[in-house]
Amino acid sequence: MLLKRMKERKGFGIVEVLISAAVLGFLYLALLNLQLGNRQTVLRIRGRDGAVEVAQQLLDELQTAGAANIPSRPNADTTYKGPDYEREWDGGSRTILYSTEITVKPDEDYRSEHGSTFMTVEHVYAKNVLVKVSWPFMGSTQSISISGVVR
Repeated sequence: MLLKRMKERKGFGIVEVLISAAVLGFLYLALLNLQLGNRQTVLRIRGRDGAVEVAQQLLDELQTAGAANIPSRPNADTTYKGPDYEREWDGGSRTILYSTEITVKPDEDYRSEHGSTFMTVEHVYAKNVLVKVSWPFMGSTQSISISGVVR
């Protein structure tokens, strides 16, 4: 008789409702965690895109200045701090500060000598430049390096 009454009942009991609410809560938390991970990935990609843009801009500026205006040493690397750049993302709600470092390789590979019986003239016609761009992201420092030849 008890078994017959249980079969006649329809609807959900409190236990079933609580279990389904708990399952939906776990699914919601998993979805929220996924969204946070996606947001961090987007920010990391935007930060890297900005760094590539900054590095290319700096290489273009050095190219415009010309090899003669870039200080270097003939037999050793020359490293100096470049300018800092700021880029805004998300309509100005997030600002990233990029710091740059410029390393000029020794110019012995780009040195030519022209001479006559009276004198020999050395000329550096290009310089190999390495631009390193660094930016903070989630408590660590990310960086990229791009090299180019400035004539």
